[in-house]
Amino acid sequence: MKPEIYMTSFTPSVPETTTVSALTLARGRAAHLRNVILGLTRQTRQPDELVIGVMQDRLYDDLPQTDFPIRQVQVTGRELPLSRARNTVAAEAMGDCLVFLDVDCIPAPELIADYMGYAVPGNGLIMGEVNYLPAGTATEGWSYDTLKAVAVRHSDRQGPPAEGLKRCNDYRCFWSLNFAIHRADWDRSGGFDERFTGYGGEDTDFGRELDERGVPIHWAKGAKVFHQHHPHCMPPIHHIPSILRNTEIFADKWGHRTMNHWLTAFRLMGLVGADGDALVQLREPDADDFALCEQQSDQPYANTARVLRYLRGEERIAAE
Repeated sequence: MKPEIYMTSFTPSVPETTTVSALTLARGRAAHLRNVILGLTRQTRQPDELVIGVMQDRLYDDLPQTDFPIRQVQVTGRELPLSRARNTVAAEAMGDCLVFLDVDCIPAPELIADYMGYAVPGNGLIMGEVNYLPAGTATEGWSYDTLKAVAVRHSDRQGPPAEGLKRCNDYRCFWSLNFAIHRADWDRSGGFDERFTGYGGEDTDFGRELDERGVPIHWAKGAKVFHQHHPHCMPPIHHIPSILRNTEIFADKWGHRTMNHWLTAFRLMGLVGADGDALVQLREPDADDFALCEQQSDQPYANTARVLRYLRGEERIAAE
């Protein structure tokens, strides 16, 4: 195993001329997008621009007023073209520092300033903190004090280092929810593999590609976002076809499948089985499946580990 590496200060110092592009992808989720933009207007150091990869036919209107330009770039496709959209907004961006935020992530006030210090050439990819909000929190008139009072960390994800940066030695931990990378390191990465469409696998593939190319991945203290509540399933039983397709693309490329925790849950639920060496969907998810996997209004996040424990008989669901 690679040794843990800590970087406890911003190194090197950030040139005053450094520019920052905030990047996000959106399909629907207009209220979430509005909150992301409001968060960017409340930064201690605002971005120089926001580029939105619009994965629908219609551009967004009635967006909040900002002191920085907002550009919308359409990236359409029958299934979510997440890899192509991330590559597109990065190519369109003019900044030295590229800050990727999911459309459901409200940036904390220091996020842009934190990433400016961390995402310098050679530091590779930087993953900031993520806190989760319960339902009914990020409503009209929200404040950071309100968000901080109720936000929680995910129980099954790596916490931030005590300070600075900590090297992440497992590429499988990369998660595109909230990350930044300097343009020089982005160019070294080769971008996301656009063969991955729909949901699942593109993040792990990108992390593996970074590992192969010698681009480091780091956890960061700070650069925090508040994840807005929305109905979701973990494991994502509403995306089984694309997950099965994408895990085979990954296997063809790297010699083994990915998303194994989801695949295990699908098998235990009788949703997926084997046909020779291939994985196939056996049936559509039913109401009981959704009741087991869907995030409830009192839960800040859905949790695959919880479902796996239940399926293996290690815990009972409280509602039973």
